[in-house]
Amino acid sequence: MTSDVGLVAAREMRERFRGRVFRVGSLLMLAAVGAAIVIPTLGHGKAEPQSVGVVGTLSSPRRATVVAAANSAGTGVRFVAEPTESQAYRDLRSGRLDLAIVDGSELVVETPPDGSSTIAQFVQAVAQALGYDQAVDAARLSPAQSAALAGAKPLPLRSLQPGVTKLTTKTAGTTSAVGLVLVFLMLTQYNTWILIGVMEEKSSRVIEVLLAAVRPMRLLTGKVLGIGLVALAQAGAIVVFALALGEGVGSDLLHGTAPVTLLSTLVWLFLGYAFYCWVYAAAGSLVERQDQVQSLAFPLSLPIVFGYIMAITTVASGNASLLFKVLSYLPPTAPFAMPVMVGLGQVNWLEFCASALISIVCTVGVARLATAIYRRAILRTGRRVKLRDVVGLAH
Repeated sequence: MTSDVGLVAAREMRERFRGRVFRVGSLLMLAAVGAAIVIPTLGHGKAEPQSVGVVGTLSSPRRATVVAAANSAGTGVRFVAEPTESQAYRDLRSGRLDLAIVDGSELVVETPPDGSSTIAQFVQAVAQALGYDQAVDAARLSPAQSAALAGAKPLPLRSLQPGVTKLTTKTAGTTSAVGLVLVFLMLTQYNTWILIGVMEEKSSRVIEVLLAAVRPMRLLTGKVLGIGLVALAQAGAIVVFALALGEGVGSDLLHGTAPVTLLSTLVWLFLGYAFYCWVYAAAGSLVERQDQVQSLAFPLSLPIVFGYIMAITTVASGNASLLFKVLSYLPPTAPFAMPVMVGLGQVNWLEFCASALISIVCTVGVARLATAIYRRAILRTGRRVKLRDVVGLAH
């Protein structure tokens, strides 16, 4: 009955929530997330100067207008002379320029800036100020008349690339890196709980009492479900804390699409746990001593470590290789690869859902195999059970 699964899940949740490891681990994770959000905001009384390329002429009054616009946006400005429009476009694409002013009448950026970022506020202020100056000059107005043009229409803003839903490289990298560390720590923590929990029940012979009342399938399902709910609750609390703290301190880390990145990280933490928990549960049924657990934990963690290293490397480079894109569709590595792809803006929702569907289908298959192994190995004591022995029992 589902009541059996619920009872086992509730038992696991009570044990984990009451455990000292859970409380201390949660505080450490919250502290780490808080530091990652707060530390970058310290000492930033004023944003770094914006690099503005000037194509053609830009009079001294217009330059003073741009500087004033930068001050109003809480930043500074550095003018860079550009010989041609083509060179300015190349510098925009390479990141050397934040904005280009062409002949004092047109503003050009690489991509449409996010409305809450410093660069967006700066570009909007420059467009508004230069549009006002241009209108005054064209109409040959007196100072009194020009004051009536305070609401002049901003200059048109053209971007070399269409708008995309992604963060700046720095913001995306920081957000993704924080998420990767959390996924790595939490997956290893919860999977270890399952592995050791199953082993302890087997070695203490408690499992014999439990199996007298609950069928193996329901017992194992309740165990992984209970720990999974604890994982989801802890991860959800960390995400809410991160969003609230980021908003409170005005961190750029959570501007733009960073909440989407965090949400995708939470989704893939759950999917990653759902895939790996069955593998670790089956492994736990094969052993009954702590030294045997240690010999199993290393090979089981290799896909997790590999996915984590590949993801961190991709975050640092800011560009996903073909191999990394393939890894984002493989269940063992997708929990690390797919959130990074989302953070970098290199995946759409259809691809995201396709990867999630592949992971769910594979998880169902792994769960069936793991349950069969658990059922055949959990009561075999006296020595470590070899995988080929229990798999052979199916034939």
